Amino acid sequence: MTSELDPRLLSVLVCPLTKGPLTYDSAAQELISAKARCAYPIKDGIPIMLPDEARPLDDTP
Repeated sequence: MTSELDPRLLSVLVCPLTKGPLTYDSAAQELISAKARCAYPIKDGIPIMLPDEARPLDDTP
């Protein structure tokens, strides 16, 4: 089951590593930090904003 992230929550969340903006990938249920090149998982509707839990992004498009 995929659920939508509250836009108000997304507007206040930033990458814990870069303090930069995040984009929401609803299909993968992740928050993407382009600057840090990582994706933070969303589990049961809760963003897991821990660098140790982040998935590195591939360099391939």
